Amino acid sequence: MIIVKSIEALWEATAKGRGSVGFVPTMGALHEGHLSLIRQARVQNEMVIVSIFVNPTQFLEGEDLDKYPRKEEADKKICELSGVDILFMPTIEMMYEPDELKIMAPAVRGFILEGSSRPGHFDGMLQVVMKLLNLMNHHHPSTLRAYFGKKDAQQLVLIEQMVRNYFLRVEIVPCEIVRDADGLALSSRNVYLSRSERQEALLLSRSLKRASELIMQQQFESAVISQAMLDLLSPIEVEYVAIVNRQFQSLSTVMLGNTIILVAAKVGNTRLIDNLWI
Repeated sequence: MIIVKSIEALWEATAKGRGSVGFVPTMGALHEGHLSLIRQARVQNEMVIVSIFVNPTQFLEGEDLDKYPRKEEADKKICELSGVDILFMPTIEMMYEPDELKIMAPAVRGFILEGSSRPGHFDGMLQVVMKLLNLMNHHHPSTLRAYFGKKDAQQLVLIEQMVRNYFLRVEIVPCEIVRDADGLALSSRNVYLSRSERQEALLLSRSLKRASELIMQQQFESAVISQAMLDLLSPIEVEYVAIVNRQFQSLSTVMLGNTIILVAAKVGNTRLIDNLWI
């Protein structure tokens, strides 16, 4: 594995490669969820590149940028053992200049749900993903695939839209949510949870399981499903429960094959999200 810490070194390393490139962008603190992306990239491509960059533009004022988990040495070892070819670890100064061009999230889908509670978050996320995809495409690989988890469903849908709208030469590969044995969706922020808070956090996945059970019982009314979820989630601070289609338009009735059920809640001081693709 080659570790590169400059754009020039990245381009020099990728120039030596041939064939398809699988790219996994991360903010570090790697866990089994990230590893599932890396493994899929490894199976499908000749070269695998992972980036680790805690992107400041997607954090809002008062969020956890400064205390976001950083495990650089462990992350390097994980990447090496996972068969990563190139680990790209840029600095903020490399990625941004003082007076930057901006990419704006779409006016509707970028400002509902996650965009409503975190206005500007998706602008910063799309900005850095655009930069990273362009860096990976510098030597025009025969195929560039970028791997993103379904857990950040709204992020995934907006990245897919950006690729379409800006005619980017990349295939976006959605990957399934990875969960711990108790059902909690893996997240770098799970480390913030105390033992008792972790038990409360399980209410998110349990509420989604309840939604799935209702749908299997032929209950497709969104209002009924949402209320059942909210009843289960009542002990914690719920930010939203939403039932939308793949375009993030609200649904009054679940559409099999075209529905995402989403939940966001705060457990202690930790904000968590989870979802179910139907």
